[in-house]
Amino acid sequence: MMTKEKIILGVDPGTTVMGYGLIKILDNKPFLLAIGVLELNKMEDHYLRLQRIFNRIISLIDEFLPDELAIESPFFGKNVQSMLKLGRAQGVAMAAALSRDMPIFEYAPLKIKMAITGNGRASKEQVAAMLQRYLKIPQESMLPQMDATDGLAAALCHFFQSTRPQSNAAYVSWKDFMHKNEKRVKTPKN
Repeated sequence: MMTKEKIILGVDPGTTVMGYGLIKILDNKPFLLAIGVLELNKMEDHYLRLQRIFNRIISLIDEFLPDELAIESPFFGKNVQSMLKLGRAQGVAMAAALSRDMPIFEYAPLKIKMAITGNGRASKEQVAAMLQRYLKIPQESMLPQMDATDGLAAALCHFFQSTRPQSNAAYVSWKDFMHKNEKRVKTPKN
């Protein structure tokens, strides 16, 4: 069960643009706290970009005091160099959260899209539109960069995942299922 009040920081890691969103949970309802991007494309040095990501995550943590970090996991693409850089950006954001003893929750892009729109193949625009409706975000507060709404989507996905009832119905076999559900399963009489 969730506590009465919680703040979740969501991050869409990137080395060109990093998106983030913060939501506050009050009485089990999410509200937008902040949404933004960190633009890194003007910086030539990849290591300085990583330092900026670390510093920005730290400043967001210090300003908003989130309880948890929800981060989008890198997807597997064909360009190995891009994947490596994205993994570094994600790792630096995670290291910033860990330096403040913040729990981290990682979600695949497909899982985030599914949680927000009900469709794992939804476009970034569809995700943004659903977030705007669900969180009642005024049009003037929406940013043109979809990285911002992707970060916000990670936070809201984590909220949805953490409020789902946890099932302890893990089964190792059909026999195990039948044993744990004797009242639900009718066994044939010989």
